[in-house]
Amino acid sequence: MTNATAPVAPAIPAHKGHPKGLYVLFFTEMWERFSYYGMRAILLLFLLDKVKGGMGYAEGEAGAIYGLYTFSVYLLSLPGGWLADNVIGQRKAVWYGGILIMIGHIILAIPGSHMVFFSGLAFVALGTGMLKPNISSVVSELYPEGGARRDAAFSIFYVGINLGGFLGMLIVGYLGQKVGWHYGFGAAAVAMFLGLIGYRFLAPRYLGDKGMTPKAKLDTHHVKTPLSPLSWALGGLLLAFLIVMQLTGKFSWVSKQSTATSMGLICVAVVVIYFANLLFASNLDNGERKRVGILFILFWGAVLFWAGFEQQGSSFQIFADRYSQMPAWMPSSWFQTFNNIYILIFAPILGMLWIYLEKRKLNPPTLTKFAIALFLLAIGYYIMVIGAKTAVTGVKAPFWILTCTYFFHTLGELCLSPVGLSSFTKLAPPRFLSQLMGIWFVATALGNLFAGLFAGGFNEENLQQMPQMFMSIVWFCLIVGGVIFLLQKPTQKWFGGIK
Repeated sequence: MTNATAPVAPAIPAHKGHPKGLYVLFFTEMWERFSYYGMRAILLLFLLDKVKGGMGYAEGEAGAIYGLYTFSVYLLSLPGGWLADNVIGQRKAVWYGGILIMIGHIILAIPGSHMVFFSGLAFVALGTGMLKPNISSVVSELYPEGGARRDAAFSIFYVGINLGGFLGMLIVGYLGQKVGWHYGFGAAAVAMFLGLIGYRFLAPRYLGDKGMTPKAKLDTHHVKTPLSPLSWALGGLLLAFLIVMQLTGKFSWVSKQSTATSMGLICVAVVVIYFANLLFASNLDNGERKRVGILFILFWGAVLFWAGFEQQGSSFQIFADRYSQMPAWMPSSWFQTFNNIYILIFAPILGMLWIYLEKRKLNPPTLTKFAIALFLLAIGYYIMVIGAKTAVTGVKAPFWILTCTYFFHTLGELCLSPVGLSSFTKLAPPRFLSQLMGIWFVATALGNLFAGLFAGGFNEENLQQMPQMFMSIVWFCLIVGGVIFLLQKPTQKWFGGIK
């Protein structure tokens, strides 16, 4: 990362295809996702393990800790985005975030007390909150023209995310389960170090001044004004809500599960107040306000999608470890690599498909893609219902159950995640870009939290209820997907011609 006083070379343009800066960000994100997804693949197993030096928690506590950690990772994207927008810029946020992530994984690689372990998780969460929303913002700056080319760029960027995730789960998963948990955590630290080295030496040359200046300083059209009376009123409403909920006992901190539930309720309240403030107290013009309304709809669709999708690190991991047929040499965490393998195969294909359809004016609208994603998620969960019905008979589910589930969930992810990333970058008011990228990742935070809480119900006593638990998600996805599909037509004009 260049110093603020160092000369910055102009970004080298790409004469064909995509700018070279995209691939600098591709590899930086690839190594960061190696470290994150690799560690996440073994985290729940490490929390549950009572034999090989793990933490020895029960399913409910382990699921809550897992959910709180993954929730915090993405929730911290909101202050990370604000810090970049207003103080240090996106590029420095990526650099310092990567350093914090590396420190966190180094701490996790050292056997120690519970406090040492949780401090390592805290460093990783803080660093990811700084890096994750801001690296996506820099990608968007490479494509000021927007359109299908930016969507295709995010699909390529998404390949980097999943290549890193695949390698991380493969290597960290094997080291953690077959050699020792802390060797796996150490491999995650090495991966983040490699990402930092590449970013430090290549970003100044190929990214130029992209992301170097905080957005608030670049926005000359809007004069910064003190908080409006409505903003203060909304803040007071949020505070009153939190106090009432605490006094009436709706918030509980007596166990990890109740703490996770309380944090979820608080997060939902904060997001609602944030959007209300943005819509009605932030001096947006009418067009900006409508586009933020679209982002509000996309946010809640993403929350539900990620709540189902992110079961792969929680309830699906338990299902793979206890109730699925697999070769003896294969760590159960390797099931999670199927998602990444499918991404690597199908992401470029879908990226080209969007451009092909765009040229023929057949590209599905954004909300339609979100609805399709939820329908595909429902199909995957119906397959899990079949597998769960097999498991409750005492017979391990066939290998193809999780294989096919991951296939449909991956197709859903490709319809939602790169499209959602791109939509947030092009629909967000420029002065709120990184903050709203943070909000996008808060949707992932809530989804991860709900996924962890859901996994807490996966113990031997609740085995008979497993098919019903999966079927409830099927119906929920179908209903919400249908609602989002119906909202597409009446909200189409809200995009204001932005593609």
